[in-house]
Amino acid sequence: MLKRVLLVLMIICAPLDARAAIVVASKIDTEGSLLGNMILLLLQQHGIAATGKLQLGPTQIVRQALIAGEIDVYPEYTGNGAFFFHQENDPAWRDAAGGYERVKSLDARNGLVWLTPAPANNTWAIAVRRDLRLATLEEFARYVSSGGKVRLAASAEFVNSPGGLPSFERTYDFALTSRQLLTLAGGNTAATTRAAAEHISSVNAAMAYGTDGALSVLGLVALRDDRGAQIVYRPAPVVRETVLKAHPNLPAILDPVFSTLTLPTLQSLNAKISIDGSDARAVAAHYLETLAK
Repeated sequence: MLKRVLLVLMIICAPLDARAAIVVASKIDTEGSLLGNMILLLLQQHGIAATGKLQLGPTQIVRQALIAGEIDVYPEYTGNGAFFFHQENDPAWRDAAGGYERVKSLDARNGLVWLTPAPANNTWAIAVRRDLRLATLEEFARYVSSGGKVRLAASAEFVNSPGGLPSFERTYDFALTSRQLLTLAGGNTAATTRAAAEHISSVNAAMAYGTDGALSVLGLVALRDDRGAQIVYRPAPVVRETVLKAHPNLPAILDPVFSTLTLPTLQSLNAKISIDGSDARAVAAHYLETLAK
């Protein structure tokens, strides 16, 4: 009887992170669901009790849930640290390695640990039709400045926000006239990329996000930002420190998979969900099966 009482007391008094299932969450968008499912499946495949609160909500809701201990891990973007800590103008966030180290250091005070990010950048981008044969923003700037025919479809926010088109123009020393812009209501990249792909109203360039699933399907190329006009947004698992201490093998489980998520890979996986209509969990599971072969 005494042994049973002691056992019950040990269970009650045990740290929550040592006995409860890890709660995996994600944001409400396509890529968040994909990456959240990957994390959840990986933990379960390695015998770790885990449950999902996927597509929980937008950034602030999910982050606050993590800080409050309501969830334990979710995929976040390194560049969002610039806004979490009000450092939008610090050049460190425009460097992939620098941004990661900065957010990792700053979030340690919140008891959060950033694991290794994927080598992909889901930031604002300018995407062009493949027939322009351009790969970088430097090439795009030279093309514009030499009189090349360009018409860019974008949202009003992208056109007017200092961090959007003006940042690209300032960094790469080019300027688009009002006639070279097709400004659309809202910020839906599905509309801007479709306009470029179908050459609607002479559009051949579009506001996009780096890992948009539609880009490869529509035959568009996200131009490489070698000079760092934009903040770098690399996806990485963020986990509560207490959970990591209870499960120190999490980096060994998650890092090798995230290291394979290159820009083309994420574009392809996102396309299976957003274009083909496949289930995010099924896409994540198939990808993990492919890696295991």
